[in-house]
Amino acid sequence: MKILTIDDQQLILLSVEKRLIELGYEVRTAGSGELGIEIYDDFQPDLVLVDINMPGMSGLQVVKHIRTEKKSKTPILIMSGNTDENIIVDGFDLGINDYMKKPVSLEEMAARIKRIVGVPETEGETVKSNDVRMLQKHCVGVVIPCYNEEDRLSGPEFKAFAHKNLGYHLCFVNDGSTDKTLEVLQELRKGHESNISIYNCEKNGGKAEAVRQGVLHMIKDEQLDYIGYLDADLSTDFRDFDDLVKTLENSQFKIVSGSRISRMGANITKESARKVISMTINMIIQTILGMPFKDTQCGAKIMDREIASTMFNKKFITKWLFDVEIFMRMRKHYGKEEAKRIICEQPLKRWIHADGSKLSMKDSVKIVGQLAKIAVSYR
Repeated sequence: MKILTIDDQQLILLSVEKRLIELGYEVRTAGSGELGIEIYDDFQPDLVLVDINMPGMSGLQVVKHIRTEKKSKTPILIMSGNTDENIIVDGFDLGINDYMKKPVSLEEMAARIKRIVGVPETEGETVKSNDVRMLQKHCVGVVIPCYNEEDRLSGPEFKAFAHKNLGYHLCFVNDGSTDKTLEVLQELRKGHESNISIYNCEKNGGKAEAVRQGVLHMIKDEQLDYIGYLDADLSTDFRDFDDLVKTLENSQFKIVSGSRISRMGANITKESARKVISMTINMIIQTILGMPFKDTQCGAKIMDREIASTMFNKKFITKWLFDVEIFMRMRKHYGKEEAKRIICEQPLKRWIHADGSKLSMKDSVKIVGQLAKIAVSYR
């Protein structure tokens, strides 16, 4: 049995192709509606699996072409993050056989395909999967800056997340590490080359520049809808980061920033002395910003690609306080009131200070001077 799958996002396309081949189907893929139509004639598939939101020829246009121009009754299954009921109804009016809303698991996708076209005839037993692997609604790039993280990188956690969350691309930026961080990253990437990458900086430039270089690198990948960053020590839980993404998906916000401010039911742990210093610095930051954001320095943020492109195009003036600079750039670019409207600060359910922080108590004192520099530069 032959399946043609059409999607402009390679992160999704490759995962779908791999699973369908495991199940015994013959698969051809297309990264655009136009290419899908070209392949259709030669391949003569038993089922077409297509996304809706694609540049150029949309999924519904593909359906219309197959039904009206080709006058074909080939089963068509739409798998899309578009949840607009009018669009869904239009799809059924055009003659689709089923509609799956992302996020959706690979196994649900497989079950719906089997229901429509049956189980392929394969030699031996069909490969089964007990993994719950989710095809995401949007493709998300996550930059993870690393400087001498040889002993703190949790390879199994990163691998597990990349394996289960299809549509995420993890980009580790090695910021001129002097230990074996690069070797650890290369080992971590093995087996996940399609959705884990390494951007290697020969010289250490500081966290701000490492994140900026990673974001600029990820922006080149047009399939990514959102781009964010996360600390390598995973002080922010992956579940919380995914919650930030969901908030961005289901709102009009342009940036969703994690907040470590304690609240009922949250698991926030931190050294008491460091906590006092952080609270003092945050008070200074709020005064400089003139906006009601309480934890600009949280190392977990997600934003749409347009904002990422605009906010990271120029170098930051500080090595550590680039998060504050992002908020200042947003205020300067959009105006204070609009910036407040499109930035969301979302409390984290879990956060823990990890041992081995690169910032010393002496560095904390320097931060006050850097904040003064930011205040003057972004006046």
